[in-house]
Amino acid sequence: MAIRFEDIKEHIGSRVIWGDRTELFTPEAAQAIRAKVEERTVLVFPEVHLSDEEQLAITEAMGEKVRLTARNNVQSTDQDVYQVTLDEKINPQPEYVLGTFFWHMDGITVDMPPPFATLLSCRIAPDKGGETEFASTYAAYEGLSEEEKQALEGLKAVHSVRASLSPIADAIPEKHREKVLGIGLVKEHPLVWTHESGRKSMVIGTTADHIVGMEVPAGRAMLIRLQEWAAQPAFSLRHKWTKGDFVIWDNTGAMHRAIPYDKSTGRMMHRTSIAGTEAVAA
Repeated sequence: MAIRFEDIKEHIGSRVIWGDRTELFTPEAAQAIRAKVEERTVLVFPEVHLSDEEQLAITEAMGEKVRLTARNNVQSTDQDVYQVTLDEKINPQPEYVLGTFFWHMDGITVDMPPPFATLLSCRIAPDKGGETEFASTYAAYEGLSEEEKQALEGLKAVHSVRASLSPIADAIPEKHREKVLGIGLVKEHPLVWTHESGRKSMVIGTTADHIVGMEVPAGRAMLIRLQEWAAQPAFSLRHKWTKGDFVIWDNTGAMHRAIPYDKSTGRMMHRTSIAGTEAVAA
């Protein structure tokens, strides 16, 4: 197999290097890419210029595809490809995209295992803003002291879409604000996810509203501190998009967010997702 990987930072991120483009679509490549995503959290394929069909081929070769929020798109492409845009002609409910300006994990408030991985292709890159940041909650957990790890064991947080959209609630038109804020389920998840592999990560981000059994101010302060800890430069990576870039990340072990950008830039990403195979477990 001719594809290879170059680490971007010590604890997160690898760049994928290939020769013949067809090498990306072999079963051997899919196996190697999935393993590297699990190891390095984020993989960057610079200017590979995938079509939707090629992105779906890579998605399905790595695992079962899963559709998230596609019902909100006015699709001009395959229904399994979600167009991430603030263009209201395509996305009539852009509030969900505005909510991605804040640290989050995908699929935390739905009644299924969180998606294993998210795959994103850049179709239109803005001149200013629009970068995506990733923070490894594997590396962040591993970087805690033993005392801090023990303090988190057994704690659960309550997650909701309402919590994740609270920073932009005032920007949602009042006529459908409650409908938007009320989607999804209210879910309890352990703060520390012990994966089937034995590795541990944290389940945090703006969906996490408060900690069960803890006074709300203290619990929310803890959740913010954990976000800040995970987002420190040692555990995080910012990707500046160029048209044609393709990025895959481990959604079960990372938060991500978009740097704000003006909707007039036309920023457009095409997203697919790989189904998760394990529920969040303590």
